[in-house]
Amino acid sequence: MDTVTRTESSPRILFIDVDGTILEHGSVIAPSTVTAIRAVRERGHLVYLCTGRSAGDIHPEVAAIGFDGAITNGGAYATRGDEELFFHPMPPADVERLTSYFEENGVHYFLQANQQVYASPGILGMMASFLRMRAARRSEDLAHLGIDEDQQDLLNAVLTEAADRYLPVSEADRDHIAKAVFVSERSDSVDRAQRALGERFHVIPGSMPMPGGSNGEISLRGTNKGAAIVEVLSLLGLDAADAIGIGDSWNDVEMFEVCGTSVAMGGADPQLQALADRVTTGVLDDGVHNAFAALGLL
Repeated sequence: MDTVTRTESSPRILFIDVDGTILEHGSVIAPSTVTAIRAVRERGHLVYLCTGRSAGDIHPEVAAIGFDGAITNGGAYATRGDEELFFHPMPPADVERLTSYFEENGVHYFLQANQQVYASPGILGMMASFLRMRAARRSEDLAHLGIDEDQQDLLNAVLTEAADRYLPVSEADRDHIAKAVFVSERSDSVDRAQRALGERFHVIPGSMPMPGGSNGEISLRGTNKGAAIVEVLSLLGLDAADAIGIGDSWNDVEMFEVCGTSVAMGGADPQLQALADRVTTGVLDDGVHNAFAALGLL
């Protein structure tokens, strides 16, 4: 990968992860990231979000940057502008298999549809420590950017937002679930889930920096960012050699595999960085901007 010679003006298509790539801890964006994304679009390059989040759970400040399209739900759903390109939901029987596993093993979880996320009973209470930690880290991140914000007010806002954003799993439409995210007090929850659920499902470590235990994401085998990118490129009539993938999490592995050029963020796991063609700086250290500059896109 990353071996084809192009001029700086050659049009490219970029697929960019959200958490840990555009957003730090789900809430802070480096100003240079916004400027860089808008600049490369003005130069004629296409920029698509490529995220594990549901479309309805994308932070408004991210959406406001402006994109040509989006791959969401870890590859289950894709849009170009306001046009739906495809949606590959889990069959209801598979959703039932997942929820039964979670409930039999006392694992808290979210079910993701395209516009809505559904929370199991008790998960928001378990997530409170994570949200408090995220609020504290956000205060540090804002200070890094020269912005002062009251931590307690922020914490209250974050907790209120979480409580308001998610609906109970009892209200989930089982015909339109794309993926599941789970949180466990056990450190081996990812391996345990994969063994129990079998090869029909793909279980990977999640990206939430929990203070204890572990978390993961579950999709159907074959539903991932890489497969979605291949499908989007086919629909758009574009070559994978002209695609650039930028991310920081284990759900970005397949994206790295299919894109002509792959870029890992500076804060990514070293093993993930080793899979990428390039490594840029951290999310708040102008990582996206520096990647675009290094690739001759600005």
